Amino acid sequence: MPKEYRTIQEVAGPLMLVHGVENVTYDELGEIELASGEVRRCKVLEINGEDALVQLFENSTGINLSNSKVRFLGRSMELGVSEDMLGRVFDGLGRPIDKGPDILPEERRDINGLPMNPAARNYPSEFIQTGISAIDGLNTLVRGQKLPIFSASGLPHSKLAAQIARQAKVRGTDEPFAVVFAAMGITFEEANFFTESFKETGAIDRTVLFINLANDPAVERIATPRMALTAAEYLAFEKNMHVLVILTDITNYADALREVSAARKEVPGRRGYPGYMYTDLATLYERAGRQRGKNGSITMIPILTMPEDDKTHPIPDLTGYITEGQIILSRELYRKGVTPPIDVLPSLSRLKDKGTGEGKTRGDHSSTMNQLFAAYSRGKDAKELMTILGESALSDIDILYAKFAEAFEKEYVSQGYETDRSIEETLNIGWKLLSILPRAELKRIDDKWLDMYYGK
Repeated sequence: MPKEYRTIQEVAGPLMLVHGVENVTYDELGEIELASGEVRRCKVLEINGEDALVQLFENSTGINLSNSKVRFLGRSMELGVSEDMLGRVFDGLGRPIDKGPDILPEERRDINGLPMNPAARNYPSEFIQTGISAIDGLNTLVRGQKLPIFSASGLPHSKLAAQIARQAKVRGTDEPFAVVFAAMGITFEEANFFTESFKETGAIDRTVLFINLANDPAVERIATPRMALTAAEYLAFEKNMHVLVILTDITNYADALREVSAARKEVPGRRGYPGYMYTDLATLYERAGRQRGKNGSITMIPILTMPEDDKTHPIPDLTGYITEGQIILSRELYRKGVTPPIDVLPSLSRLKDKGTGEGKTRGDHSSTMNQLFAAYSRGKDAKELMTILGESALSDIDILYAKFAEAFEKEYVSQGYETDRSIEETLNIGWKLLSILPRAELKRIDDKWLDMYYGK
């Protein structure tokens, strides 16, 4: 039976100091029993000799130093996992909030998991179709990849996240595909939008949702992505599923990390975030991937809002170091009415070459991708020149490139949040747009593909 301690020395905000503890370890769970019989949960943040500093999951109101009791449970936070989790909605601590029954777990797993051994990793190489042209055609997502979306305050990243979760699929295989969706620090309206969006399309049947609301405690927000990844690891490596993990919003997670760090009076790093934030984010992101000898895989799309639209802010900066590329949303395109407003030029998928080509997408994919990038870049330059000097200052070919850039944004990038395009449709739209330009301008495409598709 766990020992009970009546030696609470101090309560300061979400932190509590307990004196005279024995055999208590870092990250261990505890329970606080109030004089009224109410039980609240806590987690050990720090051990110093006989003193334990614990973080409360709920608020500290009503905790009486002399009457309240603390007992430590001898284990860290765990999640009971089972295939029955598919189609269910949980809170940030893994408790069902969809009025369904409790899950009967096949096993209980420590949510902190273990990093994947680099020697046991398989190289990501299979194409995942999201149904979104700007991603599939130009910044291809590959199974086992970590590809974040960099958004900004007020941009529709929630709609894009829901669209990817609904539409994503691994082509040419009947292996089971699941989505684990973790939302951190979101409003009730956003939580309702996600659950209703998945229910309407039936995508909920293959989805596990973890929802942490903005008014939930910071320490729960830190646990939420770990809960989601523990569920994903079980489905991927025990049940051989291809799992897509979507984490939104990493900025809220990092702010919770900063809040806990400040409460512990740790020395702050850049912009007040803890110095260990890089390591902390890496413990999340590096749990994605493919393992040798296992059929399942975890592909991850973390979504973050860049404070003040600043790419050099610590959160996007550190995320960019750990992950394999980024999809960037543009405020300028959003104002123009482009949906989703993906800015393809600064966006990058470092593994796109591994997921394209014959047998994966189509033989002409790689060269048309390069040509579209080049033509759109030149078209944007021509449009800027036109704004400054007027259309009469442009050559005939520059006017064509400007026309191409305009059509590219309207027809290729902008497709709405309900359209699910196959990769063939995306490539055909690309060819239709390239036909605006003279054949002689398409220098990045092999003649055999030009003969097959140009002007058709």
